[in-house]
Amino acid sequence: MDNEQLQHPVDHVTPCPSGQTVCSGAGRPCYKIAYFHDVSSRVAFMEARRACEVDGGSLLSIESPAEQTDIELGGVGAAPGGGGIADGDFWIGLTRADGIDQTHPELTNTFTSCSQLYQWTDGSPATFRNWYFDEPSCGGEACVVMYHQPTALPGLGGAYLHQWNDDRCNMKHNFICKYKPGSFGQSASEMGQIWATPTGHVLPVCLSSGMLLVYVIIPTIPLLLLILVASGTCCFQMLSRSRPRSKTAPDQSNLWISTTPKAESMED
Repeated sequence: MDNEQLQHPVDHVTPCPSGQTVCSGAGRPCYKIAYFHDVSSRVAFMEARRACEVDGGSLLSIESPAEQTDIELGGVGAAPGGGGIADGDFWIGLTRADGIDQTHPELTNTFTSCSQLYQWTDGSPATFRNWYFDEPSCGGEACVVMYHQPTALPGLGGAYLHQWNDDRCNMKHNFICKYKPGSFGQSASEMGQIWATPTGHVLPVCLSSGMLLVYVIIPTIPLLLLILVASGTCCFQMLSRSRPRSKTAPDQSNLWISTTPKAESMED
């Protein structure tokens, strides 16, 4: 596609809605962005990883600067001030191993060895990293998020946008799933939906794939269980109250009232 056919300028990229598939060209991966406006609906690292795997993908691995750019443009929004989605970091599939450098035990828990312990959960051997300034901080933070805080004041490393930070794995965040090329059948380029910029960069497009229901189901499981237990308890109590009570027959042997009339005293 030549430059005259450019249909969508790069500085006006609109992020795909949460749950829709984002594809960026033939033979390239596709992605799904799970963004929760309601903070209470966001999920921990393992829940995010499980959701992606159930959907046939894996938690996002970013293997090159080009892929990082694709995610920024078509996934979590454009540059600062570009009108992307609101604040909310995203889990990516990078996590630290058990925390012990078996090959160099003398370097265990040092800054250098710590950064080398991070691995992609999908098995990718890629060594590309996009850490924010002075990250990873390690300690109890073994999972990784991509910053997305467009309204936050810049820090020493600049704006908190798209760079990576290690975080505790039980924290609640949005997340991004990644799918192998061809996972969604006909590629976006074959459908004529790929746009190219004058510099040759391919812009991602949104494919209509429906919301990933597990995104919503996972965080609501505890609430659903609580509702089920409460409903079951109420039903049991109602049934217990409405059940007719059996009356004791007068001829039963366990009556404590004697059936023999007392002999009247003949004496005055």
